[in-house]
Amino acid sequence: MNDPRILNWRRIDARLTTSGQPDVAALAALRDLGVRHIINLGPHTHERALADERGIVAGLGMGYINIPVPFDAPEETHYAEFCAAMDAHGAVQVHVHCIVNARVTAFLTRYRRDRLGMADDIARAPMDSVWRPGGVWARFVGDTHNIAAPHRYAGRDYPVPVTPNS
Repeated sequence: MNDPRILNWRRIDARLTTSGQPDVAALAALRDLGVRHIINLGPHTHERALADERGIVAGLGMGYINIPVPFDAPEETHYAEFCAAMDAHGAVQVHVHCIVNARVTAFLTRYRRDRLGMADDIARAPMDSVWRPGGVWARFVGDTHNIAAPHRYAGRDYPVPVTPNS
């Protein structure tokens, strides 16, 4: 199975997938795809968060870390934790999720551009396939020209870009 049917699921490369909030069946499907570690950037208190996700993931034999990023206040400390988690699991397949894959793709854009040295257009392709942030998230990813703009979502506010591996 290549697509575990999770909101905004993306295969980034052979080692990394991202998505919105998976349910229990989707977590099992991710494990079956070879994922060995889950990184969750969504708060456990969100109404769409999965109750006891840590326990469910552990029961499936995968590792788990939660870095709860408030949607209205991403911080550099969150990004530092994310980088450390990504770097610590570089040898295994990792799935990173939040509620709709907005937080994740913003973090991933910075990580791929600033840590891995990818060209900006390549680094941001997964984000552009989900959303184009405004406000605090535009500032977070370095899009100073969009800080005053609203968030825009693919398929609603602009056509979904066709990009490889997104």
